[in-house]
Parts: sequence; structure tokens; C-alpha cells
Amino acid sequence: MTEITPISFDGVKCHPLRERKSTVNLNHFGKPWKVGGSFTRWLEFLPRILASGDFIEVATRLSDAAANGKTVLLAMGAHPVKVGISPVIIELMRRKILTGIAMNGACAIHDTEIAMAGCTSEDVAASLDSGDFGMAEETGAFMNEAISLAARTNRGLGASLGEMLSAGGFPFNQSSILASAHEMGLPVTIHVAIGTDIIHMHPSADGAATGAASHMDFRRFAAEVSTLEHGVFINLGSAVVMPEVFLKALSVVKNLGHQVTDMTTVNMDFIKQYRPLTNVVSRPTQHGGKGYNLVGHHEIMFPLLAAAVMEFLEKRRR
Repeated sequence: MTEITPISFDGVKCHPLRERKSTVNLNHFGKPWKVGGSFTRWLEFLPRILASGDFIEVATRLSDAAANGKTVLLAMGAHPVKVGISPVIIELMRRKILTGIAMNGACAIHDTEIAMAGCTSEDVAASLDSGDFGMAEETGAFMNEAISLAARTNRGLGASLGEMLSAGGFPFNQSSILASAHEMGLPVTIHVAIGTDIIHMHPSADGAATGAASHMDFRRFAAEVSTLEHGVFINLGSAVVMPEVFLKALSVVKNLGHQVTDMTTVNMDFIKQYRPLTNVVSRPTQHGGKGYNLVGHHEIMFPLLAAAVMEFLEKRRR
């Protein structure tokens, strides 16, 4: 067996620590909390490192876009409604921080059920074997009627559903994003994948009408995406549908000659996933702008972000 002679470190060249470039210094450090402080002070105490630094940058970019009247689009899956942050989203709409909402089909269903009954999200495991899962009569009848109306009138599904909820005077409309958006005149688009939603199993389901209404909403959404220069796009809790819809909308508006290069994109979810990372964070900002990925539970992260944006906007007014 050949014996290996250990290398000698005697000739290694070192240099003074003060001359080395360091990526972290005391200016980036956080500060310990002082009881009785304000939320603004808490934000100031956060470290300016990694995710904490990204959080502050995102809140700053959002407040800048809102203050300058730029487009801020929120794309959603169903989970944000199911974890109870609709009131936070509605407040951002009321303050004109959000300029448009895009939903997948499941999000629209949960939001509609909240408006109609003040509750949503059935126990799937308990009703699957009996064939009862997804068969709530009012949900299917009302939403499929809205879809048919949207197709007949050549309107988007989001506009049709919001108008019908508002006209129906349901007892919990104030907690519905769709109904609130209609009252505020804020655009909402709904992007449906056939077969993924419970209302597609109902006898009133009309595939042709669903496709027509959702395609109209895709065109409306693309019009909003065409105005995202210096704006912000947020993907909140959609792993597949909304990242794909956003990428296709971005492609078509660029094909039509719209300039959408310098924008901020933000993905918010509790795990890292391929499509949001590539289709929201990386690809759309590869030649300009900046993408962020904020990992964390929606029910904690989004209210914190919303509060930070409101605080930053208030600080501008002082």
C-alpha cells in the first residue's frame, strides 16, 4: 500500500480580516424586541438578511407600486380563503393597493360558499366513499348559472359571479372577495381547469360555457398583465394553474408588443415548488425586474406582508 504524505500548510498565504469582503455585517443584524413596541418598530428590528431582507424588499416594492399607481395583481389558489385571510385581501382592495384579483376555480368556489353560507371546505375523507363529496346543491346550481350567464353575455366569469353574488344579497357578502370586488369595481378573473372543481360533477355543469367564460377571463387577465411594467405580480398558494396562466398571459402580451420587463414577481407558499419558482420568480424576471420567493404559512405571512405595506404607505404620508 502506497503511503500518502500529508500536504504541508506552511506556505499558505493569509490576509487581514479587515481587508476581506464580507456579505454580512452588524448593519444587517436584527434587534431584540422591546415589550410595548409598535408593528413599525418590529419591522425595523428585523434582520436585513435572506428571507427577512426579501420580506422588507417585497413590502417596499409593493408600497412603491401602490403609491405610484402601478398595477398590483394578486393571483390565488383556494388555500388563502380556507385559512381565513379574505378580510386581509379585501382591505388591500379597499385601500386600492391591489388593482386586480385572479383566482383558480377552487378559490372561486370557496369564496362563493363563504358569501352564501359563511362556511366552506367540507370533510372530503368523510364523504368520499358515499359519493357525497362535492355535491352541495346550492354551490353547483348558483355557480353553474353564473357560468352560463357569463357565456351568454360574452362576459368573464369573475364579473358574472361577483355581480350575481352582489345582486343576491347573501348574508356574508362582506367576507367574499368576489362580492366585495364587484362593489368596488375591481376586476376579478377566474381560471378554470375542467374536471378539477366540484361543480363540474353537477348535472347543471356546461363544459362549453365554462370554457368560453374562463377563456374570456384569460383575455381580461392578459390585458391586466400587459400593464405590469413597474408593477407587482403575487402568486399566493397556487402550485400549478395560476403560475401557468401567468406565464402564458405574459408570453402573449409580449408577442403583441407590450413592454413588460421591469416588474416585481412574488411567490408565496409554505413549500418551494417547481412551477411557481420557474414561471413566477425566475423566467419572467430573467431580463429585468426581480423575483422573490417567500416561504411560510399563508395565514401568517400574508397578513404580515399586508400590514407592512400599509405601514410603509402610511410612513410616506407623514
